Amino acid sequence: MLITYGFLSILPPLLSIFLAIYTRQVYIALTCGIWSGYLIIAHFHPLQATTTTIEAFVNVFADADNTRTIMFTALMGGLMLFIQKSGGVKGFIEWMARFTEKLVQRGLNSRKIIEMLAFITGTSIFIESTINTLTVGTVFRPVFDKLKIPREKLAYIAHSCSAPVCMLIPLNAWGAYVIGLLNAQKFTNASDIFIHSWIYGFYPMIALLLVVFIILSGKNFGPMKTAEERAKNTGALLRPGAVPFGNYDEGSTELKPNIKPRAINMLLPIIILVLMMPVGLIATGWNAVIATDTLSQQCFSALTHGNGATAVLYAISSALFVGTLLYLSQRIFTFTEIVNMILKGISDLITLALLMMLAFAIGKVCRTLGTGFYVAQITQLWLHPVILPAVIFFVACLMAFAMGTAWGTFAIMLPIAIPLAQALGPNHPDLLYMAIAASLGGGVFGNHCSPIADTTLITALGSGNDPIDHVKTQLPYAITAAVITGILYLIFGWVCFTQGVK
Repeated sequence: MLITYGFLSILPPLLSIFLAIYTRQVYIALTCGIWSGYLIIAHFHPLQATTTTIEAFVNVFADADNTRTIMFTALMGGLMLFIQKSGGVKGFIEWMARFTEKLVQRGLNSRKIIEMLAFITGTSIFIESTINTLTVGTVFRPVFDKLKIPREKLAYIAHSCSAPVCMLIPLNAWGAYVIGLLNAQKFTNASDIFIHSWIYGFYPMIALLLVVFIILSGKNFGPMKTAEERAKNTGALLRPGAVPFGNYDEGSTELKPNIKPRAINMLLPIIILVLMMPVGLIATGWNAVIATDTLSQQCFSALTHGNGATAVLYAISSALFVGTLLYLSQRIFTFTEIVNMILKGISDLITLALLMMLAFAIGKVCRTLGTGFYVAQITQLWLHPVILPAVIFFVACLMAFAMGTAWGTFAIMLPIAIPLAQALGPNHPDLLYMAIAASLGGGVFGNHCSPIADTTLITALGSGNDPIDHVKTQLPYAITAAVITGILYLIFGWVCFTQGVK
């Protein structure tokens, strides 16, 4: 039987939220929230709370799926360094630059064509949000400059493709992280639940569709309209007085002498990573198939019942193996250099692995305290299930915007949103899926437009734009997508509840 601690159960997540916003240090905020939770459980004995907190961090790795997810994130750092040091990213950038230049030379220099090409490039790079936005900014900045398209527009397109695409095509660390958080909520079919919640990921969908609408219609509004008119009338790509954050150059990632940049060095490992994820899901979920079903039915059943944490670990291991063979065959690196590079890449992403450990730990302490169920008890008299997804979404939006981190928002929101949806709508499984999607969409919103989000600064860096100008021009579009998303959650929440009643 679940034991709840009443009002005290909501103090740890509230403390984490407050400290994350106040200090901008999500690691410290989560650690303090976890410690305060165990302080309550230990009846306010600080020494016991401290030792229990330390043990809680250790126990995160007692769960095999948690360990697999953290390993995947760390190994992703090795793959990221692989494709950069091998000249893969630089080769891809040069290849895309040549392609766009040929389009311009052939007279296909329509603003809409080039902007759509930038959008297509951004939506095709879902391996990691940073590489996504940097690549789009670096490749298309010269072409946008020639066509007198303001830097703000380039930054908007690049940024709007990064986190939304990573969330919609979660064959990356984003997907592994979310599946890990769902596993931490003790779901036996986390991958299946994630797949079902995907269809309610309205914010990233609307954000991407809005980019297409703006490009094809030319209906800019807000500060972006001013920037477009400035570039058209004066040719000024930046606002007078703007201070560009810098110009990203992939060449700043030092390559070995005599290495010829090749796009294949980036594309092949990523292709293997993408292909091996569904293969891993099918392999780990095959024991759930029904022998009398058709092959397609068996594959779908295996996909939905597969172990996501195991699948992503198999996928990243396969990508690193293929990358190793590829780079050895080209004599780019020695085997020793490859091992050292993987270790260096792991160390570069150890902070994300640490965040995942803290996220799993705070999820457990919230379950132990019964936080979500207490929130459900005190809100069920006024918080109708119909409006729950919209409320969760807007709360997550505000939190992510203030914190500047999508992953930190996921870590705090999901342990509250999931039991809240389960308690308010026990007969409405779609309410749970919407609550999960709303939490994730709110986090993506913050990543998409918060002035303190790392991708905001990186986008300004890649596009050669002023970060403040980027935020000012980005916000109206992000808020528009958020409002539409909130309306959709109200509509689908009403449909879900009324269908359940019938």
